[in-house]
Amino acid sequence: MAANTSWAALGKATDLRNRIFFTLGLLIVYRLGTFIPVPGIDGQALREFMEGAAAGLGGILSMFTGGALGRMGIFALGIMPYISASIIVQLLASMVPALEQMKKEGEQGRKKMNQYTRYGTVFLATLQAYGLAVSLETGDLVTDPGLFFRASCVITLVGGTMFLMWLGEQITARGIGNGISLIIFVGIIAELPAALAQFLSQGRSGALSPAVIVGVILMVIAVIAFVVFMERALRKIHIQYPRRQVGMKVYDGGNSHLPVKVNPSGVIPAIFASSLLLLPTTISTFSGNQTNPIMSTILAYFGPGQPLYLAFFTIMIVFFAYFYTFNVAFKPDDVAENLKNQNGFVLGIRPGKKTADYLEYVVNRILVLGSGYLAAVCLLPEILRSQLSIPFYFGGTSVLIVVSVTMDTIQQVQSHLLAHQYEGLIEKSQLRGKGGKKRKKGTARR
Repeated sequence: MAANTSWAALGKATDLRNRIFFTLGLLIVYRLGTFIPVPGIDGQALREFMEGAAAGLGGILSMFTGGALGRMGIFALGIMPYISASIIVQLLASMVPALEQMKKEGEQGRKKMNQYTRYGTVFLATLQAYGLAVSLETGDLVTDPGLFFRASCVITLVGGTMFLMWLGEQITARGIGNGISLIIFVGIIAELPAALAQFLSQGRSGALSPAVIVGVILMVIAVIAFVVFMERALRKIHIQYPRRQVGMKVYDGGNSHLPVKVNPSGVIPAIFASSLLLLPTTISTFSGNQTNPIMSTILAYFGPGQPLYLAFFTIMIVFFAYFYTFNVAFKPDDVAENLKNQNGFVLGIRPGKKTADYLEYVVNRILVLGSGYLAAVCLLPEILRSQLSIPFYFGGTSVLIVVSVTMDTIQQVQSHLLAHQYEGLIEKSQLRGKGGKKRKKGTARR
């Protein structure tokens, strides 16, 4: 597609240019909002606390929120409550018959599902905001603790999350790319220069050798190339269509293929597993040393970098990869039914239940590679940080999000450019057709 796209046409594609400017404008609004602090926060105490926690979990959480969590901005919760709510609603829609039927009702059903997702976002954001407010009070990071601070903190953080959700929907509808994904993408990219500068400063101070720095940079390039390759990898299932007769004409059967991605679930298993595993650690990070014995025991065994943490992280990624694929991303029964309705079939396989069993068998085998790839990419930074003591802040989930969003946005830009080129060709052909008709009329008159 890139070879057939003329990027010089970008200056002539007015609609695409307006969409890009609209998207950039809303993303700038998001970045400005990360610097607006929540009322009642002790700025100096928070700054000292985050400097001490920046080398560990605090730096990771701050990167995912574009620095808003480190500054306790109004967007400190980020867009993660909306993502969690949407995942939960999608999973429930695959298990609850009433929601599954609602999902099949077309535009009206989609609006109801979106409404349920918004309600779930408010509920999750309220819980997280209240827990964060209590943790800030416990960690002595508040100027005037009490009920008023908790209420103002909850209202501000929930309002910030809902505003981000609205921004994402506006970008998706009137801009370019997926708005929610772009917000996460910008939040991660915005923190990379500071993390890279800190990483290189350790090389200048002698804490890291030049060989380690060069090795980490080469490894990042290799991981990004590997992610791009795996995200574009497909397993093509050959589909045959029989001959059909329409009126007095007989049309020959056609051949096609059903593309099945090696990673059908995308980055969702990694996000869901990370959010669940970071929950107890996030609470303990802001609550200081006043963690109860149960939480201390959990952190001792399931803290970032611990063997049980890595094992549980791997199991959850594999579980969510299979669960999300077969319940949301690729349902073999629905795909087999659609093929049957279109008179398509897999060579050597009977339509219906046999085709569904065959598709399930193929996807199961593909997911062995896909889930293993997800787990490897997500575990590599954890092992570097914990076992080799390399300050590697660019996590595996961040790599997956950045690469996936970049590929999707570029593909949408190319699609708009191709559509603009085709529209120009159609207009030229229509003008030539009109000119030819006029010349023919003039010849006839002579």
